[in-house]
Amino acid sequence: MTITHSVAGACVRLDPAAALFHSLSDQTRLSIVKRMAGGEVRVSDLTGELGLAQSTVSAHVACLRDCGLVEGRVQGRSVYYSLTRPELMDMLAAAEVLLAATGNAVSLCPNYGSDRATAPMVKEDA
Repeated sequence: MTITHSVAGACVRLDPAAALFHSLSDQTRLSIVKRMAGGEVRVSDLTGELGLAQSTVSAHVACLRDCGLVEGRVQGRSVYYSLTRPELMDMLAAAEVLLAATGNAVSLCPNYGSDRATAPMVKEDA
């Protein structure tokens, strides 16, 4: 489903925005992005820092790369990854301000909150 929104008379598609936020919806990918904000990093460095398997970290980095958020630079037998757009960190900082303002509403959200796996399922009346 394509959602459009009118901003200053222009019709804007929100599909790319949804894809961007979906790519950042994983805690591991957010950790990788935050680590890359400090400079280039190899997958092997991230595996040690995150305590995850190389294949898992590689898959997350590939996701971020496919979304255009991360790029790789080959040096010898290593690939050093970095953010393509430092503005991403500005957006994440703005998100933290918004989260601070909304209190626990986001984390308690029955659809997307951190407790959704343990929240009781409620059946809707037909």
